[in-house]
Amino acid sequence: MDFDAAAAGWDTEKRLKRARAISDEIAKAVEIKPHSNALEFGCGTGLVSFGLKDSFDHITLVDTSVGMINELSNKIKESGITNMTALNADIPSLPESSPYIAQTALPQGKYDVVYSSMVLHHVADVRSAIKKLYGFISVGGTICIVDLTADDGSFHRLEKDFSGHNGFDEDELKVVLKNAGFVNIHSRVFYKDFKKIEDRDVPYSLFIMIGSKPQEVNK
Repeated sequence: MDFDAAAAGWDTEKRLKRARAISDEIAKAVEIKPHSNALEFGCGTGLVSFGLKDSFDHITLVDTSVGMINELSNKIKESGITNMTALNADIPSLPESSPYIAQTALPQGKYDVVYSSMVLHHVADVRSAIKKLYGFISVGGTICIVDLTADDGSFHRLEKDFSGHNGFDEDELKVVLKNAGFVNIHSRVFYKDFKKIEDRDVPYSLFIMIGSKPQEVNK
């Protein structure tokens, strides 16, 4: 999918409805402490973060699509929101040991909560991406992943250029988080819906997965 081209028409009623359900689920599933800040990985036009803006002191929203970030920046400005910052950056491509990404103002070890929604299945190297996200989370902080449960490829069947994952087996993804260093990992399916594909309503479901960065991190 060309996300730059899709950005202007991204905020459909169906996506708004799903984003509200996702942000509500994140707010319930994650213990958000006072004065916390968050990083949304793969934010799109910010639909999920707009539902969480009152839960955090500040949210940094990152996406690889310039078109999505431009749409989001305009929405933030028009809404008069002061606790959200949109940045164009590709976290999976960052160097493994980069302690501070000056050009995008993304300091490692800063964020109390890092979350993503419907993003990870687009990432080729999931293990590397999770490892890099681990580095941005403060000690004792939380990762929260919302994504597709494993399917037969129907969800992206019409996207001829799609080269990602057909959802995830939750147990397999838990192992990836564990190997990256996360603890207290748990998940559950919380959302079911249909996607119109040609003349069919194709069912799909979403899971939410939570993991914690331990208070004492092994050197």
